[in-house]
Amino acid sequence: MLPRMGKGEADMNRKPRQSGCLSLGFIKKETALPSEERMGKGPVVIIECVEDIPCDPCVESCRNKAIIKESLTAPPVVDYDKCTGCALCVAACPGLAIFIVDCSRGEKALVYIPYEMLPVPREGDRGDALDRSGKRVGSAEVAEVRKEKRGTTVLGILVNKHLAMDVRSIRISERSDG
Repeated sequence: MLPRMGKGEADMNRKPRQSGCLSLGFIKKETALPSEERMGKGPVVIIECVEDIPCDPCVESCRNKAIIKESLTAPPVVDYDKCTGCALCVAACPGLAIFIVDCSRGEKALVYIPYEMLPVPREGDRGDALDRSGKRVGSAEVAEVRKEKRGTTVLGILVNKHLAMDVRSIRISERSDG
């Protein structure tokens, strides 16, 4: 079962400034998300950048030229056929607005998130899976930790597949021994 793509979300038409954060419904209205078929094939980028600001590190970091911008201030657009889900753009985004979702792993999804807090979690750490507003929506386990050149750590966290499009952070409650 693939993650729900925002169906029935009560705040679908609310603007981020009204709610304090982006809703999946708002993101769906403002950006083109990958198809359910593409979501099931393997890791793919989810860009939640809806601001018209001068920025393009995501474009520069993409080796496959899957991310393009019409102008320096236009929001990025993704060619999902070219995206390999490498996650280089996750660490490159100064707005922490890029995620990788991999729903090809059975009952669990692997979600790559930018993480800029200390201490940096370790593989095997567990905690609360948090949505865009910081609300707990489930549990998560750190499966991978990548320290990127820019300094932003990228965590690969395992969550229940139906939460893949909702989970955007983790609050560690149980540290591994590793």
